[in-house]
Amino acid sequence: MVNFPIEMEKKTLRTLEFDKICQKLAGFTDFTPSRDLALHLAPSGSFHTAREWLDQTTEARLLLETEQHTSIGGARDIRELAKAAKRGVILVPGDLLDIKSTLVAARRLSRQFERSALEFPYLSEIALGLPAPTGLVDAITNTISDKGEILDSASEKLGQIRSQVQITHGRLLTRMQKLLNNDRIAPYLQEALVTQRDGRYVLPLKAEARGRVKSVVHDVSSSGATLFVEPLQVVDLNNEWRELQVAEKEEERRILADLSARMGDHERDLIAAVDTLAALDLVFAKAKYAEELEAVKPELARFKSEQKETNPGLTMKLWQARHPLLDPKMVVPIDVEMDTETYILLITGPNTGGKTVTLKTVGLISCMAQAGLHIPALEGSSVSFFEDIYADIGDEQSIEQSLSTFSGHITNIIHILEKANQKTLVVLDELGAGTDPQEGAALAQAILTYLVERGIPTLVATHYPELKAYAHATPGVVNASMEFSMETLKPTYHLTVGLPGRSNALYIAERLGLQPEIIEYARKEIDPANLQAEDLLNEIHRQRNLAHDARAEAEQAHHRAEELRRILSERLDAIEDERIEVLNEARQQAQAEIQELMDELRKARRQLALARQPLEVVEEVEETIREAEAKVKPPVRRQKVTEELPPVTQRPIKLGDKVRLRTLGKEGVVSSLGEEQAEIMVGNLRIRVDLYDLELASKQPEKPQVEVKTDAVDFRTPSPGVELSLRGMTVDEALEKLDSYLDRAYISGLPYARIVHGKGTGKLRDAVRREVSRHPYVDRFEPGGVKEGGDGVTVVFLVKG
Repeated sequence: MVNFPIEMEKKTLRTLEFDKICQKLAGFTDFTPSRDLALHLAPSGSFHTAREWLDQTTEARLLLETEQHTSIGGARDIRELAKAAKRGVILVPGDLLDIKSTLVAARRLSRQFERSALEFPYLSEIALGLPAPTGLVDAITNTISDKGEILDSASEKLGQIRSQVQITHGRLLTRMQKLLNNDRIAPYLQEALVTQRDGRYVLPLKAEARGRVKSVVHDVSSSGATLFVEPLQVVDLNNEWRELQVAEKEEERRILADLSARMGDHERDLIAAVDTLAALDLVFAKAKYAEELEAVKPELARFKSEQKETNPGLTMKLWQARHPLLDPKMVVPIDVEMDTETYILLITGPNTGGKTVTLKTVGLISCMAQAGLHIPALEGSSVSFFEDIYADIGDEQSIEQSLSTFSGHITNIIHILEKANQKTLVVLDELGAGTDPQEGAALAQAILTYLVERGIPTLVATHYPELKAYAHATPGVVNASMEFSMETLKPTYHLTVGLPGRSNALYIAERLGLQPEIIEYARKEIDPANLQAEDLLNEIHRQRNLAHDARAEAEQAHHRAEELRRILSERLDAIEDERIEVLNEARQQAQAEIQELMDELRKARRQLALARQPLEVVEEVEETIREAEAKVKPPVRRQKVTEELPPVTQRPIKLGDKVRLRTLGKEGVVSSLGEEQAEIMVGNLRIRVDLYDLELASKQPEKPQVEVKTDAVDFRTPSPGVELSLRGMTVDEALEKLDSYLDRAYISGLPYARIVHGKGTGKLRDAVRREVSRHPYVDRFEPGGVKEGGDGVTVVFLVKG
């Protein structure tokens, strides 16, 4: 469920435009309750809650990536309906269908998270708030159709009434049709049709024929020329039909009342379902918003308590951070890094150079992180968890309070300084502006000193050059600047941490064509020490740009190398995939050949038995085949081959050669030789095999071995055979034996198996197919072929290990 945050100052959230983030987030929700949660989302005041929210968003992104169909589709805000039902209000069919749709969505998500509780523990914990099945869905389904109509089967009485309604209605229409065609009545009718007035069937009688037909007048046309009359012959049928309709409505009302009362009995479950669905949908919305922003999960850090008394131990590392509300194609990413000894960042730079955007970016990203939102930055970005954030940004002039811009700022700063501490973040834009520059600079420096001495994390933007030197000389404070292009005479919006902004006024004036003598005179008026400092700062910026360019080239080279490595890795992966495919095909072929050989041996056994010949040789070969089948290796896994296979050569096999069957390990003599196959006499048994399965018995080369380095357990288990007979067993006995057999078949690497259950009544067959349809080791199944036993056999195909 949603944990309610300790409220940050709403004024700060508005100043940083967090409310606009909430509006963006609300656009990704799927129904009203979750939209309300999104619009009222606020940063959490609990470190553990904020971390949990971030983990929930991470899980939701993974879930929506792997299972894109996941949603709360069909859910409605039924909380007011549940409360109304509790009060005894009778709900209409449409309202009940909304309740059903919501409960179905809750049931679907509940089952989904039950299955994936280990993979998505945080989302599964939220889903625990979804109510257990209460039978309400079935109750509504059995009562109301998808079109919102009460079913005839809703009650026995309703079915009987509706049946009588149909019969009576049919008799009534038949009677009306006869009257319509009656020679005594037809001439007086305005037209030959049956219509209705006030729910009763009537005929259109000419006004001048009043009294000609014994009837009851129900209506008159607007012209007065037509009377709509009910002939006396059908009054009783009309009454009966109307009475049945009233009875039908009463029974429908009773049914809806009973169903509504049942909804009211489960009021808490229905409200809990909506609240939990809203909480899940909010997390899904956070995940979707993160995908749109191409955001990452930030590392939320506590303040390092082991730091010095005045140093709060701030963590602030934002890489390529972007303001989430600006056009991603236009916004310039910034890097903000403050080491463990720094907790105040002083930003200088030209007007419209991006100082305010930088302040808002850092403040807004901090709010987003504590609200469980992923941030638009690169992986590895981290930020401290703040107990509160205070901001003074923009024009604080108040006409109502008759305060100037300067007074508005100072009033706000007074409030901030009273509440801020070492675990809060203070954001101040244009500190000391709006008054005399000398006094403003002195006041700004005094406020900074106050913040430094109390170890309060702060971000400050200013125009005052005096504060550059102050930041350079004061421990805990670091200069930063918004870069300015000397070529284009425009700001670049890049943030440089560690260097103060340069004074560009004289250079810009000179570039724009101001008279040289004026420029020279201005230079003489500037303190030489300041000029020397500016020249040194220019050189530092130049060297930094050179280093930056060199680093960019090195990174490009690194990226090229990584791309080549990736391409090579993909090629090696493709080769490995091909190797695995070839080996697995060979393994499956070997199994098929062994099975074929077993079939031939069974035929030979039957023939020898009929001929009353000894079976010892057949039994010996059959046992050898079983051993060979057990030795067939399981599916090959991705492994690194440490040595190549040595080449194996032998001379061509000839008639009369003594050869060895590789798969059986038996020796025999070649009695017949073809292009691809040969007949081998093994004792008294004649066997036909492929040539590649033979090797000369003398000077037999050692079987090449592949040394594989792996920590995997050897799963080579004797094969249980490709056929399992369950005939004559009870369902329970058969299913227990089937489960054990499928485990052994999977472990031994069998690709498929035949389950013989017989036809009979079909009970055992249905139980077997129901079991294999949900068995984790079964990929698919199908009935046996005509020669395999038809519907008395189920062929299962096992998943590849």
